[in-house]
Amino acid sequence: MSYLNHGSFGALPISVQRAQQRLRDEMESNPLRFFAVGLEDRIVHSRRHLATFLGADPDGSALIQNTTAAVSMILRSVRLGPADEVLLTDHSYGAVTMAVRSRCRQAGASARTVAVPLGLPAREVVTRIRAALRPGRTRLLVIDQLASATAALFPVREIVAAAREHDIPVLVDAAHVPGMLPVDVSAIGADFWVGNLHKWGWAPRGTALMNVAPAWRRRIEPLVVSWAHDEGYPGAVEFQGTVDYTPWLAAPAGVFTLRTLGLEAVREHNEALVTYGQRVVGEALGLAPADLPHPGGPGVAMRVVPLPAGLATTVPEAQALRQHIADKLATEVAVNAWGGRGLLRLSGQVYNRPEEYERFAERLPAFLAEYQR
Repeated sequence: MSYLNHGSFGALPISVQRAQQRLRDEMESNPLRFFAVGLEDRIVHSRRHLATFLGADPDGSALIQNTTAAVSMILRSVRLGPADEVLLTDHSYGAVTMAVRSRCRQAGASARTVAVPLGLPAREVVTRIRAALRPGRTRLLVIDQLASATAALFPVREIVAAAREHDIPVLVDAAHVPGMLPVDVSAIGADFWVGNLHKWGWAPRGTALMNVAPAWRRRIEPLVVSWAHDEGYPGAVEFQGTVDYTPWLAAPAGVFTLRTLGLEAVREHNEALVTYGQRVVGEALGLAPADLPHPGGPGVAMRVVPLPAGLATTVPEAQALRQHIADKLATEVAVNAWGGRGLLRLSGQVYNRPEEYERFAERLPAFLAEYQR
């Protein structure tokens, strides 16, 4: 099996697996001591380490299980009424879009989507989003830093500045950024920023960091009220009783492993590899270089290849095709339906090799022709 889909769930280095297992062994040897003696201090230590790695204020950050949970928490903190709206782009992650629509239904507000064509220059992206803002009505802008379905890189710092002109708060969904791209969260200046470390940051699954601007911290309420609730943010968000904290405590081992290999070396390797993979798969499907979307910035370790018209145009169809590719071609990739077109998404990671993309490209055209019959 070739695993060309690191972006979906990551893959954990053995050294980090062992670090987490040592923590699990410690927890099971004396659960009461593990949870009752010094756990909160250990969480704070891990949070500070990860926040510093991402250029975020440790005191304004909180560890949380994933980006989706953070988005739901943030949406609960934004006051919405019947005349209000939340603005997204058509690149927004499916679960995030669902969360926004659910919150808007509860509040009687509306969720509005602005279309951003693939390949649009950064300056035009900012112009398009600025034009879509409705001062007095838009209560929150949700923007991807790196979109999951399209691998498009958004100029979030400039977008945040544009929204700031109208005092519109911004939530940056940076699920794929930690570890893949260099980032300075504080410099972006968003009201809310959240990224998963269990994808490209090599942390155990269930590790994300949410950063909240000072003006919003008192409004952040945890999804579950537990013993640290009276401490307020971030402790009330982080301490949730007997959940498994070993992913958070082991997460710095992932950063250490990245730094040991060399952050820049890993990033350059992954970008070059997935760029090659996109080219060979695209050529196999008869696509010219101009037909292959570029993410719009350096360092991105995901690429998409448009599928033939009529394939994977809906989410269920995309899911079914992904599973058939895994079963028949022994290759894990992501397949997404976006803008009425199926997009095959490839990832590149240090454990991947060029021949994996070549083998996949060689077998894919015949498979798709048979699949369409």
